[in-house]
Amino acid sequence: MGLVEDIKKNIDLSQYKGIKKVVLAYSGGVDTSIMIKLFQDVCGFEVIAVTLDLGQKEYSNVDKKSIKEKAEKLGARHHFIDAKREFITDYAWKAVQSNCMYQGAYPNSTALARPLISKHLVEVAKREGAGAVAHGSTGKGNDQVRFDVSFMALDPNLKIIVPVRDWSLMRDEEIKYAQQKNILIPVKKDSPYSIDANLWGRSIECGILEDPATEPPDDAYEWVALPHKAQDKIETVKISFKKGVPTEIDCADGKFTDPVEMVERMNTVAGRNGVGLIDHMEDRVVGLKSRENYECPAALAFIFAHKDLEKYVLTREENDFKPLVDKAWGDLVYRGLWYSPLMKSLNAYLEASQEYVDGWVKLKLYKGSMRVVGRSSEHALYDKLLATYDKGTTFNQKDAIGFIKLWGLNTVMANKVRK
Repeated sequence: MGLVEDIKKNIDLSQYKGIKKVVLAYSGGVDTSIMIKLFQDVCGFEVIAVTLDLGQKEYSNVDKKSIKEKAEKLGARHHFIDAKREFITDYAWKAVQSNCMYQGAYPNSTALARPLISKHLVEVAKREGAGAVAHGSTGKGNDQVRFDVSFMALDPNLKIIVPVRDWSLMRDEEIKYAQQKNILIPVKKDSPYSIDANLWGRSIECGILEDPATEPPDDAYEWVALPHKAQDKIETVKISFKKGVPTEIDCADGKFTDPVEMVERMNTVAGRNGVGLIDHMEDRVVGLKSRENYECPAALAFIFAHKDLEKYVLTREENDFKPLVDKAWGDLVYRGLWYSPLMKSLNAYLEASQEYVDGWVKLKLYKGSMRVVGRSSEHALYDKLLATYDKGTTFNQKDAIGFIKLWGLNTVMANKVRK
């Protein structure tokens, strides 16, 4: 019995009654290529494949036309959407404003892209009159949650189909089916890793990386030079911000103001200096704990500089409170809740909190290290005349005496009574 017959035997096809078209998030990889044919053979669907360009370096090495031609050869209509600018301005810059670092380590590079991909799939489904959307996630990962929740929030009437999960597809069966159907699938004999990439970062999984005790092999990384192999010179980068959003980077390669170019250039500059490697134990949405490796040079540099500028211009109370919002924002992104009401409220706070986050921060990069060496802002709450220990200070030290008495009053009284 073949794969199609097995699927028809084990699933209830009546759940797809009335559906004639399905919009598929299409990468051109093994799973999504096979899904085009499976949807036709199992369900009789017309398949509309949608591919988003989010700055994947893989697309710069592969002719984009080949992805479209492959989908069309398999019998699908194909939409290729350049969403790089939208991804940076509407998603990545918000991640900078929120200092987004899931569990203090991961800038949510993959997670940030999912609600954007979902949005475009739903828009295509509405234009095409499709009754279903589909993606190639598994039942073990986070992406199934991110896609499904986003789809349900944007259009609860759409049927969501996840063949790998819903039909219990196995890779060996898929490959055999592909051979029977003459489906050209990419064979990566030279790479044991599973990769997902966009402008905001590159994730590396599987193979030897699944052993948390084993150091990642050198060949796992492509964007970031290993620190001991990075160039033997210091590089300085000046990053300018307006309302918490990066507006310019000034580096050895020149000045850049276009959002996409800024991220691309920062990935190059930070990466060649060994900055951007992440290796940490991550708690997935589904409850699994996994060892994750990422390359996020631009994301880490922008967030690092932004946090420093915030400390310079926000009050102590704001700096104490905002990390709570930042953590909640990053958790929502990671857990697939981009379209939740709480996210809308957090974004409103973020917008208000960034009103005075203007200025620039200068970073020094060297062999994996990154440190702030200067900052400036017209909204700085630092006053040199108040802070200096030199003659001419405007701070009256005698004012501290009364302050200290009142500040410590509660502690002094408690110790007096309890003794």
